Amino acid sequence: MCYTIGQGTANYTRAPKGKSIEKGMVKHMEQFRFIWKYIKRHKGQYIGGIITLFILDFANLYIPKVTGIITDGLAAHTIDRNGVLHNIGIILGIGLTLAVGRFLWRYFLFGASRSIEHEIRDDMFAHLETLDVEYYNEHKTGDLMTRFTSDLNAIRMAIGPAVIAAFDAVVMTVMVIGQMMIYVNVKLTLVAIIPMILIAFGELYYGKIMQKRFRERQEAVSELTDFVQESFSGVRVVKAFVRERAQIQEFAKANANAKKKNLAIAKMEAIVIPLLDVVIGISSLLTLLYGGSLTLAGEITIGRFVAFNQYIMMLVWPMLACGEAINMFSQGGASIRRLQEVFEEKPEITDGEHVVNVGGLRGDICLNHLTFIHRGHSEPTLKDISLNINAGTTLAVIGRTGNGKSTLVNLLLHLYNTKRGMIYLDGKDINDIPLKMLRENIAYVPQDNFLFSDTLKSNIAFGTDNEEMEEIVKATKTACIHENIIAFPDGYDTVVGERGVTLSGGQKQRSSIARAIKRDAPILILDDALSAVDTDTEEKILKNLKENRCGKTTILIAHRISTIQNADKILVLEDGEARECGNHRELMALGGIYKEMFDKQQLEAAKSLAISTM
Repeated sequence: MCYTIGQGTANYTRAPKGKSIEKGMVKHMEQFRFIWKYIKRHKGQYIGGIITLFILDFANLYIPKVTGIITDGLAAHTIDRNGVLHNIGIILGIGLTLAVGRFLWRYFLFGASRSIEHEIRDDMFAHLETLDVEYYNEHKTGDLMTRFTSDLNAIRMAIGPAVIAAFDAVVMTVMVIGQMMIYVNVKLTLVAIIPMILIAFGELYYGKIMQKRFRERQEAVSELTDFVQESFSGVRVVKAFVRERAQIQEFAKANANAKKKNLAIAKMEAIVIPLLDVVIGISSLLTLLYGGSLTLAGEITIGRFVAFNQYIMMLVWPMLACGEAINMFSQGGASIRRLQEVFEEKPEITDGEHVVNVGGLRGDICLNHLTFIHRGHSEPTLKDISLNINAGTTLAVIGRTGNGKSTLVNLLLHLYNTKRGMIYLDGKDINDIPLKMLRENIAYVPQDNFLFSDTLKSNIAFGTDNEEMEEIVKATKTACIHENIIAFPDGYDTVVGERGVTLSGGQKQRSSIARAIKRDAPILILDDALSAVDTDTEEKILKNLKENRCGKTTILIAHRISTIQNADKILVLEDGEARECGNHRELMALGGIYKEMFDKQQLEAAKSLAISTM
């Protein structure tokens, strides 16, 4: 299949201001729609939380009013001891209501935001599981991990605490200002809120800058996380090449970049928060000066002046909450966009419209002028390969590094797309076979022999739905790893390290082979899976495979001819082309590439033997 991806060129021009605004609105709407589908699942909790907040804000309004009543009553001698106690009882009742209400809004809103965080994380993991291998070739693990952790936390803050802060900032401000006008004095209220109007406009500008800076911070953290992950995964290589100091220096650069981006946010906050305090102070000063003069002139009572000052102090929290809400919404918006980028990725490898359920596979394989080019490459990796493999055949594929051997098996697993008519399994086009059914009928041992950080028992049973020891032991004996496993202190319950790092190369390969054998699939693919075992063990494994897989198709990819010389059919790849095909005897008689490789390997083996006996 010829599969090309054009490398287009982009001409960047400054967009007209109107179009930039329109584009920004569209982006914000997309972010809102993305998060709204999760919020509406928990609308009951949000409604309950918002109603509770409204009740609390309404109850808060009465505390300054009751305080003013007590002050005026005591000043005018119109309230007795019982009256004071009665009003204090009202304040205590309001306090109890506030305590219960604060528990309830935390239960409703924080609970909803945590549930949404959990749901998005589940959905994102499930979506990533559907994406093609090409996506993971182009995106780093550290960046994806940051989206799962830091970005999701920012979104949780935006749909939880930020909602609370925004509601309080708006509702509390409106209620308090209304009460100040009705209960105290309209002119005094207008003077006090002038600085707050400045705060509102300033915080809108602040939010726009914060969103850009937070996105840059997240990208820097992603790069840092990825560097740390790669460094720890490759720590043996780092130590073997004595590159600790170089890695420390590179880490320091990545860490300094993350620090720089964090400081950009901290500097913005360091400027805005003190300015906010200054504006609040100015508002309080204006209140004292103008309110004091109104009190002296007799336009308002002392009690109402005291209540007004309490109302001003009550406005401090909404102003601070407004800044916090804008900050959290800005950070959440940047993180939503980063998650949207993941969800917008669509798998190219999917079940097509012609897919039919064909049941199990026998193992017949037909390659019909197979041609394939990797994304971003200009030349085909595989060129015009035609081959028939009957069920029960052992096919070996050999060739120099980079000649398309692994690409060939990846195509059989449908990890990459091919044009129709190029690959047939049991006479059916591979594009017409459901992916799940196809891969369930193929057991695969990749080159990297990946093992999970789990017990050997679980790793070997990974490809099936059961962990029956009888089947596991049978598979490990076929793969010649059983004796090694029972020699471990914990036997099959031995927990291997990350990626199986606590095992030797040969033990990892044989464990991976056992995992594939236990699946007992019609087609078994071993991609250079015997390179780390000695020739005696290799011979035993191949003999066991021949006995256990009678009537089933096996595909061996190898560099050593000793691994594949007994195969029924041997395919020699050179520059992505099928240069030679036949059994060992036929290829040796042909005197071409295969014989040249065989003679060279025999000579190298003789040299090694001579050196070892010296």
